[in-house]
Amino acid sequence: MSVKVVVVGSANMDMVAFAPKLPAPGETVLGTKFEMACGGKGANQAVACSRLGAETWFIGRVGKDTFGDILLQSFQEAGVKTDFLQRDPEVSSGVALIFVDETGQNEIVVAPGANGRVSRKDIEVASPVWENAKALLVQFEIPLPTVGYAIGEASRHGALVIVNPAPSPKETFPEEWFGLVDVWTPNEREIEGLTGIQVTDLESAEKAAKALLDKGAKAVVLTLGANGSLLATPDFVRHFPAFKVQAVDATAAGDAFAAALTVRLAEGAPIEDAVLFANAAGAIACTKVGAQPSMPTRNEVESLLKSQP
Repeated sequence: MSVKVVVVGSANMDMVAFAPKLPAPGETVLGTKFEMACGGKGANQAVACSRLGAETWFIGRVGKDTFGDILLQSFQEAGVKTDFLQRDPEVSSGVALIFVDETGQNEIVVAPGANGRVSRKDIEVASPVWENAKALLVQFEIPLPTVGYAIGEASRHGALVIVNPAPSPKETFPEEWFGLVDVWTPNEREIEGLTGIQVTDLESAEKAAKALLDKGAKAVVLTLGANGSLLATPDFVRHFPAFKVQAVDATAAGDAFAAALTVRLAEGAPIEDAVLFANAAGAIACTKVGAQPSMPTRNEVESLLKSQP
């Protein structure tokens, strides 16, 4: 029987333009192709959790527009439960404009739309969702007070709380929330926003992770792109090298990582095993174009893990 995971977060329509290089400020670059795909960190992570075998419930908002229809259909095709997905008639669905260069690096601008109106009331309406839920996964593309309320509710119901602090919050994250979060999954830029420590190598990564632990975090899994990830707990620190794959688009690799980590932790796996599984999921996401289309299946992740010496 699959474990139950709740994802609270954003849903966007991604518009992706590919070009030989990313434009400098004021520069126009001729692209090579254009694609559209369903995205948003919350939606990406929900789809990934479902593909990885979890019974996944999504709480969030989309507009009553064409993009909202497409996003809802994408959730349903992936097997994500959408009973508590609100359709907002007053604003558009969220949109992300993504530019990808020939090395797979990207720049992203997000217009939040309905995501900016995900509220405490949405979480209250969804209160039945916590029954038998093993984990909550949440990000920062919705209002921070809503994130905090969801964290409190999940913790109160005994669910594991995994926070992917992306993008870096402009508001100060309340200190009292740190003790309610079981695992943080920032990247280098996001942990700098939380700790003020710039990550440039493994030594600075460890320093930043320990600074987050000092704030009350129980565990930190810092994603380092091509350098893999770093797990830090109050008892030990361990570096996990990245899987070597042919990267074509890094979009949503962090979402695949966070989802895979959440699913394995919800299944009761030791955190080291969960990080290894997440590393594999993130690597596979880099080999495909787009956000949700690149989210890996359970079989893909397990096959990559089995192929390693």
